[in-house]
Amino acid sequence: MNDAAAQRGPVLDDEQFRRLAEYGAVEHAEVGHDLYTSGEDTYDFFLLQSATVDIVRTATATEPERLIYRGGAGDFLGELNLLTGQHVYLTARVVSAGTVVRIQPAMLRRAIAEQVDIADTLIEAFRERREVISAAAGNALELVGRSDAGETLTLRTYVTQMLLPNYWLDAASRPGSSLMRRVGLSEDDLPAAMVNGLVLRRATPRTVAEALGLTYRPDGRPIDLVVVGAGPAGLAAAVYGASEGLVTVLLDRAGLGGQAAKSSRIENYLGFPHGVSGEHLTRLAMIQALKFGVRIHSPCAVVGLDLSDERRPAILLEDGASIRCRAVIAATGAHYRHLDLAQWRTFEKTGCIRYAATELDVRGYEGQPVTVVGGANSAGQAALSLATRGATVDLIIRGTDLGARMSSYLSDRIRAHSRIRVHTSSTIRELAGGDTLASIITERSDGRQSRLACRALFCFIGADPVSGWLSGVAKDNDGFVLTDNRLPAQALRTALPFQTSAPRVFAVGDLRSGSTKRVAAAVGDGAGAVSSVHMAIADD
Repeated sequence: MNDAAAQRGPVLDDEQFRRLAEYGAVEHAEVGHDLYTSGEDTYDFFLLQSATVDIVRTATATEPERLIYRGGAGDFLGELNLLTGQHVYLTARVVSAGTVVRIQPAMLRRAIAEQVDIADTLIEAFRERREVISAAAGNALELVGRSDAGETLTLRTYVTQMLLPNYWLDAASRPGSSLMRRVGLSEDDLPAAMVNGLVLRRATPRTVAEALGLTYRPDGRPIDLVVVGAGPAGLAAAVYGASEGLVTVLLDRAGLGGQAAKSSRIENYLGFPHGVSGEHLTRLAMIQALKFGVRIHSPCAVVGLDLSDERRPAILLEDGASIRCRAVIAATGAHYRHLDLAQWRTFEKTGCIRYAATELDVRGYEGQPVTVVGGANSAGQAALSLATRGATVDLIIRGTDLGARMSSYLSDRIRAHSRIRVHTSSTIRELAGGDTLASIITERSDGRQSRLACRALFCFIGADPVSGWLSGVAKDNDGFVLTDNRLPAQALRTALPFQTSAPRVFAVGDLRSGSTKRVAAAVGDGAGAVSSVHMAIADD
């Protein structure tokens, strides 16, 4: 490999190479022939028997063509987009004639399902290659925008969650302004994205996904299970469903990971004694889902549910399409609440108000005063993450006791941290500033007010269920979905665990009435619901 791709990564031994070759067909490859080309919708997997092939990132708006790595006899070609369905963004060019084994995507998935040792090698290689390519070939997707704009943060968060190789340029920097002049962009066009020569003005996760081929496209295969929502519960349901033989599609309106992906550090999740960020946990789950053949489409907005055929429910998409399946698992969770304050939307748009404390969110606030509002674990994790990065944090909670709704390990650390000030029995009454947030005014329960310097407000005050699309399904007074033992008496008699009032529709995670708002509980919900799906469709 070349440059950043100097590490060859996991390789197949001779016996594994021979076994995998049985899933494809041998071809002769001539010098100068492209096995696949940047911009194509899809491509095949190749084993190199004797040919030598260069993997090249074609020229972009900012850089000339670049060699990423060179593969020789015994190597294999391909990376994570073989599983995600993302359009091809690298070119494979034969530089020394020889033979190759072409394995089509369907046969590759079959090999991954049948050959466990080969699957482990390929998945790890694909993951490592995606990381290497993200550094060496990120210009295949170029992003430019204002670093403090909410739309920019949304777009950057999306491409990070989806593990999309990209190259980010701040519009205020010299390289950023140079790129804008070169492709004819104005301030009104930001954020913008350059994809395979296409310039996307006012780019959004959806327009980028469409350009990359990540939006839903029916392929004619019957679908067993549609999981709506890609938080921990939805990801778990997709992994368990696909690993147990169900043809599984996973849809999400915004990205992967749900609220958990926005947690900077989860320290009480089983198996991670040193803690794990929600973002990293989401990435691991995504790779696992792809390994078992889950088709992931995001952003993909679901707007309704068609129950006219009780045995074949259909998911209705925002673009008018529908997906008929044998069962549905709803895992759409909840959306964030905000404070009813003047200028809230203004500061939200400029990126001064945030609902997460991921690496992207906390970056740039070293030495700055920030505010976190909320009294549960997410707020505590955010406060600690920001303080650890050098910010001065004011933590605002309405209650009188920091430990009332927060795990003791968090509340103890917060009390002991020199950069965090806790304001109990307090609410935020006013936001102040020009284009950016400068300060807030808080009020205690006794009426005393204080002005606090504040460059960013991190809001963790709860959420409301995203259940409006579940038409025809019973809910409680707050809109959370009723399942199994919470259903009305008539439906309860035959209900399976996690089953809703619709026989082949199941609800998991934060969406479910009475759920425990914990990552581990959500994962358990997703796994348990798949067992119920098998029972529900057993008589098909």
